[in-house]
Amino acid sequence: MVTVIKKGTDKTQIQKALESVSVLMGINAFAYCGKVKLEKEPLAMQKNLRHWWE
Repeated sequence: MVTVIKKGTDKTQIQKALESVSVLMGINAFAYCGKVKLEKEPLAMQKNLRHWWE
Protein backbone atom coordinates (compact mmCIF):
# COMPACT_ATOMS: atom_id res chain seq x y z
CA MET A 1 0.00 0.00 0.00
CA VAL A 2 1.25 3.47 -0.86
CA THR A 3 0.21 6.70 0.83
CA VAL A 4 1.10 9.90 -0.99
CA ILE A 5 1.53 13.01 1.11
CA LYS A 6 1.92 16.12 -0.99
CA LYS A 7 3.77 19.27 -0.05
CA GLY A 8 1.48 21.68 1.75
CA THR A 9 -0.70 18.99 3.33
CA ASP A 10 -1.76 20.03 6.81
CA LYS A 11 -0.95 18.01 9.92
CA THR A 12 -4.48 16.70 10.50
CA GLN A 13 -4.70 15.22 6.99
CA ILE A 14 -1.29 13.55 7.47
CA GLN A 15 -2.42 12.06 10.78
CA LYS A 16 -5.62 10.73 9.15
CA ALA A 17 -3.58 9.13 6.36
CA LEU A 18 -1.22 7.47 8.83
CA GLU A 19 -4.11 6.25 10.97
CA SER A 20 -5.87 4.73 7.97
CA VAL A 21 -2.70 2.85 7.04
CA SER A 22 -2.14 1.63 10.59
CA VAL A 23 -5.72 0.38 10.82
CA LEU A 24 -5.38 -1.56 7.57
CA MET A 25 -1.94 -2.96 8.38
CA GLY A 26 -2.53 -3.52 12.10
CA ILE A 27 0.44 -1.37 13.20
CA ASN A 28 0.85 1.90 15.04
CA ALA A 29 2.70 4.12 12.54
CA PHE A 30 3.13 6.92 15.09
CA ALA A 31 5.30 4.67 17.26
CA TYR A 32 8.07 4.75 14.63
CA CYS A 33 7.98 8.40 13.53
CA GLY A 34 11.37 10.03 14.14
CA LYS A 35 12.85 7.01 15.95
CA VAL A 36 15.71 6.07 13.61
CA LYS A 37 19.14 6.95 15.01
CA LEU A 38 21.83 7.00 12.33
CA GLU A 39 25.58 6.91 12.98
CA LYS A 40 26.46 8.29 9.53
CA GLU A 41 24.91 10.68 7.05
CA PRO A 42 22.24 8.91 4.94
CA LEU A 43 23.88 9.93 1.66
CA ALA A 44 27.25 8.53 2.75
CA MET A 45 25.56 5.25 3.74
CA GLN A 46 23.80 5.05 0.38
CA LYS A 47 27.01 5.68 -1.56
CA ASN A 48 28.81 3.04 0.49
CA LEU A 49 26.09 0.46 -0.19
CA ARG A 50 26.07 1.23 -3.90
CA HIS A 51 29.85 1.01 -4.06
CA TRP A 52 29.74 -2.37 -2.33
CA TRP A 53 27.21 -3.66 -4.85
CA GLU A 54 29.49 -3.11 -7.88
